[in-house]
Parts: sequence; structure tokens; C-alpha cells
Amino acid sequence: MKKILYVCALLSALSWQGASAQTTLTLQQARQQALDNNKTLNADRLKIEKQKHDTKAIYSNFFPNFSANAVDVYSTGSKTFNLGLTDIFAEGIQAVSSATAGIVQEIGMASPEAAALLGQYMAQGEQIASLFKLPDDYLKLKIGNVFAGGISFVEPLYMGGKINTGYKMSRLGEKMAATNVRLSESEVLVQTDEAYALCLRAREMGEVAKAYNALLIELQKNVEGAVRHGMKTRNDALKVQVKLNESELAITKAENGYRLAQMNLAHVCGIPLTERIEVAPVDEVSAPALTDASDITSRPEYELLADKSEMARMNVKLTRSEFLPSLVLAAGGSYANGIHFLNQTMLNNFGFSAGLILKVPLFHFGEGKHKVRSAKVQYQIAQLEQDNLNELMNLELQQAKNNLTESAKELEIAHKSLLQAEENLKMSKQAYDVGTEPLSDLFEAQTLWQKASAQLVEAKCNLNLSNTKYLKASGMLR
Repeated sequence: MKKILYVCALLSALSWQGASAQTTLTLQQARQQALDNNKTLNADRLKIEKQKHDTKAIYSNFFPNFSANAVDVYSTGSKTFNLGLTDIFAEGIQAVSSATAGIVQEIGMASPEAAALLGQYMAQGEQIASLFKLPDDYLKLKIGNVFAGGISFVEPLYMGGKINTGYKMSRLGEKMAATNVRLSESEVLVQTDEAYALCLRAREMGEVAKAYNALLIELQKNVEGAVRHGMKTRNDALKVQVKLNESELAITKAENGYRLAQMNLAHVCGIPLTERIEVAPVDEVSAPALTDASDITSRPEYELLADKSEMARMNVKLTRSEFLPSLVLAAGGSYANGIHFLNQTMLNNFGFSAGLILKVPLFHFGEGKHKVRSAKVQYQIAQLEQDNLNELMNLELQQAKNNLTESAKELEIAHKSLLQAEENLKMSKQAYDVGTEPLSDLFEAQTLWQKASAQLVEAKCNLNLSNTKYLKASGMLR
């Protein structure tokens, strides 16, 4: 039955391995994979690109702006101006005709020929008067189709320092974005080292569990042989079997933990979780010579805090510039065509204009004063935050130093403990074989060896992680 179960488990493992890819990663390869595939880090890199474009956009404010505009409107609106000239002229002719009618009659009585001649002249005068009658739409104003277009030019001459300060702030923001990428990279490296160490620890714990299981299997063979020869009791064999069962369960847990650690490392590195990852051994780290010369000035967090404080200082200038005079040069050329009156086009010409626009803020009921004071208070807050966080980072650095020296000491002791546990196990096994030591003492020696082996694995991983965290706390993690 055991053989059947073993074969089934082996076939299942082989089929699982065949269905999933396998990759062997060194620590440096895992770090590079994580730096390349981390989505948060990639987003921070894009923020640098965005900030560069924002800086270029603000820099363009130093140069003049040219704009072109055009409008074309059609309207049926119109207006007729009636000045009454035709009626006035007709009334004058009628008055003249009435006045001369009596004269013609008197002349006719004296000289019919002269009267006929004068009447003829009056008829011609009426005909001439009819020629001066104006058409109804002669004084009509028509809008019709109107077109206007032009080009304008605006150049800021003085804006109270707003453009220059805004450009410097944008450049500083670009630097802060790059520093933030460094911070994200250091955090990703720490996360990767932790995942890699967890994977190494799980694998080594599995090896320790298997080595402990091998000791128990060998002990079981010896005890069963001694039982058959009557040198040991059956009770000893049962005790060994119980320990063996516990070790097999420990192996299963270690294998599951290793698989979970592999998936976690794959997630950190941006590799599909179905891909099986094998980690390469890491050289044992020795504790570096720590001195008080290391400080926090190389940390990206330190630079970000300093730049944030500088940004707040510049914001005071930017706020003040809102309430200072501004001077702008404006010029432009335009063309208009349209509007008809007296059968002529009223608009059909080019024009050019230029001038200076001066804006001087006079009184805003204290708005500018209070806004500038508010910006100054924000600058003071940024300085206090910088001082406070710098102190915390110094504490973190000192703690990282302590953890590193303690981890180095822990590893040194773990090596000694394992050597002592191996020697103790060897002596206990020899004593048990010759019958001078009970089985419980041998179990205790094996347990001590297993514990010492596990502590050595933990010490190695802790030293590597402590070294990584110390490098991050001192700004030297690359």
C-alpha cells in the first residue's frame, strides 16, 4: 500500500512539474526582474516623464503667444433711414407752381405768347423735379455677410516673478519625481530580498526536515534490528515510529511552505505564479565594519524632505507674485469685410494695433497679506516635519546598525551551536547503541540538532535581511 501511494505521489509530482515551467533565479536576477516588472515603480517612472512635459509647458511662458482668430457671420438684418428729402423737394415745387400760376394768368392777359412760354418752362420744371425722387431702399443699411479675422501677439514683460518661480518649482518637482523613483526602487529591493530570503529559508527548512527524517529512518532500522535480537523493547520501536510520522508531516509542511514562498517570489518579480522558481544559494554575508560616519543624507527620503521644504519656500514667492504689478505687451493685426450702406461696402480694410497692459492690484481687503502669511506658515510646517522625520530616520539607522551586529553575533553562535549539537548527537547515538543511554536522550539530542540546524538557517536569512535594511537606512542600497 505504501509503495502504491508513493508511486501515485511521484507520478503526480512529475505531471505537475511537466505542466509548469521552471526558472532558476539568483538574487541579482530576482532584483532585476522586480525592478523591471513592478507596476508601482513603472508608474513612478512615468511620473518623471509627466513632470518633464509640465516643466517644458511652464518654460514656454517665457516666450510670446501668437493666436489667430476668424469669424464669418451672415445676417438678414437691415435698417432704412427716411430723411424726407423727396417730400420736401416735391412740396417746394408745388409751392413754386402755385405762386407762378397767378403770374402766368396775369401775363396771359397781357401777352398770351409769354404765358404759353412760361407754362412750358413750368412743365419742364416738374419733369426735372421728378428726376430727383430717391428710391425707397437708397438709404437702407444691410448687414449681410460679415467676415473678420486677425493675428494677436502677447508677450509678458513682468509678472511679479510668477513665471520664473513656477519654472523653478517645476524643475524641483522633476527632481523630486526622480528621487521618488529611487525610494521606490529601494523599497522594491527590500521586498525582493525578503521574498528571496523567505524562499531560501523554506527550502533549507525542508532540507533540515529531510535530514532529520533520514536520522529517524536510520534509527528505526537500528531499533527494529535490536528488537528482533531482543536487545530493545517494542516500545522503543513505537516511539521511533511516532517521531518518524511527525517528521514526515514536517516535510510536507516544509514543501508546502516552499511552494508558497516560490509563488510569493514570483509575484514580487512579476513572473506568472504557475512558473516554478528555484533560488540559487546566497553567499553568507559577513557583518561590515560599522562606524559613526554613516548618516542619512544619502537616503532618498532625506532628499525628498529637503526638496519639499524648498518647494514650500518657493510657494511663498509664487503666492506673493499674485499680488504684484504685471506688465504685458500686446499687438495684433486684423482684416474686416462686410456691412453695406448707400450701395457701398462699409468694412473692407486691414488694421494694426499695439499697446502695453499694466495691471496693478490696489486693495483686496487684506487677501494678499493673509495668503502670503499662510504660505509662510506652510513653509514652517514643512521645516518642522523635515526635522522630525530626520530624527526618526537617524533612529532607524541606529536600529538597523544594532540589528546587523546582533544578526552577525547570532550567526556566529548558531554555527557554534550546530557543531556542539552534532557532537552531542554523535555521542548520544554511540551511547544509545551500547545501551548506556535511554532512547529519550537520543531523541532529545536529535531535537537539539534539528533546532540548531533551523537556527542556523534563520540566522543566515536574518543576517542577509539585516544587511539589506541597513543599506537602505543608510541610503547605500543599490
